[in-house]
Amino acid sequence: MFKVGLENYSVLGKHGAYDFEHEYEQPFVVSIWVELNHNQFDDDLSKTINYADLQNIVHDVVVNSTPIRLMETMMSMMLDKIKQNKLVSKISIRIEKPQAKLPNDGGLAIVEVEWPFE
Repeated sequence: MFKVGLENYSVLGKHGAYDFEHEYEQPFVVSIWVELNHNQFDDDLSKTINYADLQNIVHDVVVNSTPIRLMETMMSMMLDKIKQNKLVSKISIRIEKPQAKLPNDGGLAIVEVEWPFE
């Protein structure tokens, strides 16, 4: 099994469950791993996943979209875009929100997903 990934891509976005989070940019750190459904590449980029495309998907969803309330919604949007590539057999996404407003000091807000869903 071959995997292609993009780890710890940090971008700024105006997202969150609360309206005040839509007023300022905060960092989101995204990691994506994609498993391919074959192992024949012939040194041809069209036979694999371009990690630059993964970066563009993250950028489009987090930076260029209107405010999104849930990181789960962001992930669904990313999944929908990545699944369009017929070479994909599995996708793992992790989003970290290091400046999430939590009731107490400490901790890191994280949401993860794996597709296909079980």
